[in-house]
Amino acid sequence: MTATPAPHLRFAPYEKGRFQLTLGIKEIAAADWIDVDAQYAEHMAEKRRLLDARHGEVFAGLHDSLPAQRDCLEAVLAHMTAFHPDLIAADGSGVHTAWDGATLNPSDFESAPLDLAGRLVQEDLCLMQPSDEGHKLIAASLCFPARWRLADKIGRPMSAIHDPVPGFNDRLNRPVERFFAGIAAGQTYMRLNWSVLDDPALFQPTGHGRRDLDPTITPRNITERLHIRIERQTFRRLPRTGVLVFGIKTLIDPIAAIAGRPDLAAAMLGSLRTMPADMRGYKSMAPFADALEGWLQERAEASAG
Repeated sequence: MTATPAPHLRFAPYEKGRFQLTLGIKEIAAADWIDVDAQYAEHMAEKRRLLDARHGEVFAGLHDSLPAQRDCLEAVLAHMTAFHPDLIAADGSGVHTAWDGATLNPSDFESAPLDLAGRLVQEDLCLMQPSDEGHKLIAASLCFPARWRLADKIGRPMSAIHDPVPGFNDRLNRPVERFFAGIAAGQTYMRLNWSVLDDPALFQPTGHGRRDLDPTITPRNITERLHIRIERQTFRRLPRTGVLVFGIKTLIDPIAAIAGRPDLAAAMLGSLRTMPADMRGYKSMAPFADALEGWLQERAEASAG
C-alpha cells in the first residue's frame, strides 16, 4: 500500500541547503508528542493489515520487555484520550477506535501491550532500554520501516543498529547516547530525517543501500517516479520503567510538491550536492541522483525568472 500524498508540505528538513550529519533535536510540548494528520485513518488501516497479516515482520519484543511495553501503552492511551478524544476513547469495555468503530480488548494484548499501542497512533514505536552497551532496542511496533528490517535490529544496541549509517558511530553515537541519558520523564524531543525514494510505499523493509544507476528515471519523469520521505522522530522517557520511546512518524510527499517552490528546490539541490557519496548510497538515492539534480536545477532557476 502506498500513502496518499499530503495536501501541502508540512516539513522541509532540507531547507538549509546543505547536508549535515547532526542531531538537530529540539524540545517540544508534551501535547505534541503524537502527531495526527489527515492520513490517520489510512495509516491505521495499513497498520492493522500489516500487524494481522505479517505480524512477525512488524512486531517484536524481548521476553523481558513486557514492563516497558505496558508503560508505553499506558502513556499512549493517556495521551490519545487526553489530546485526541475524538479518535481514541477507553472505558471498562475496552479501547475504542473512532476511525473504524472498533473496540480493542487490552486483555487480548497481555503478551504484547506494545502491539495495542501501535494500533492507536501513526507513529512506529521503538523501545530503547539503557544498558552497558548503550540504549538497546528491546521491543518495537514497526509497520513503516524505511528499508530496514526489525528482525535485524531487535536486541541490538544503538551503535550496532546504526553501523550501516556512514559516519554515525564515529561522530554521533556518543552525543546521541549522552542526549538519551539526559532525557528526563516528562520531556519530549523531536528531530526530522529525510530522503528521496523511488517508491511511495509506507512499508519498505528491503531495498536499502541501492547504488546501481536507474536509467529509467530521468528529469522528464521525476514527478511521476520520485517521492520525498520524511520521518518525524520523537523521544520520550517512560515514567515507570525509564525506557526511552523512539517514535517514527512517516510522511510521504510527491517530489512534485516542490515543483512550484524554487526556494525549496534550490535548498534540496544544495543538500544533495553536499551529501557525501556514501550517504547517497546509504539513502538509496544514488541510482537517480544525477537526474534529480538536473530536475532540481531547472526548478531552482525558476526563481531567477
